[in-house]
Amino acid sequence: MGYTKVWIHLVWATKKREAVLNKELRVQLFAHIRENAKNKSIHLDFVNGYTNHIHCLISLDADQTIAKIVQLIKGESSYWINQQKLLKQKFEWQAEYFAVSVSESNIDKVREYIKNQEQHHQKKTFEQEYQEFIEKYGFVLSEG
Repeated sequence: MGYTKVWIHLVWATKKREAVLNKELRVQLFAHIRENAKNKSIHLDFVNGYTNHIHCLISLDADQTIAKIVQLIKGESSYWINQQKLLKQKFEWQAEYFAVSVSESNIDKVREYIKNQEQHHQKKTFEQEYQEFIEKYGFVLSEG
């Protein structure tokens, strides 16, 4: 048996980046995501976000893929929000997401970054953060 530890920082936004995740909803949502991840054997190290997006720090097992983990977390959490009727309107996540690897030496730095989302977004919008991710990690966005 091999031993695997691959750290991934995931980020995704609400549909149209609408600011629908108020503080109370975020507390419930993050608790639910933690429980759901545990039940599905997803190693979720940290989760937090702000009014229109979410950050997760996960560690992949050898048989897990980023796409499958994102599907399990995003799909189930939007379904749960709608089933619980936590918003007046139908809730959806945006289809796209960011996923970047994190070296073991930077785990604490990424945890702090995720932990301090509220303070971080007092100075910088998600749109600015989004643009920084694109530039920092060299993402090429598809047209259309």
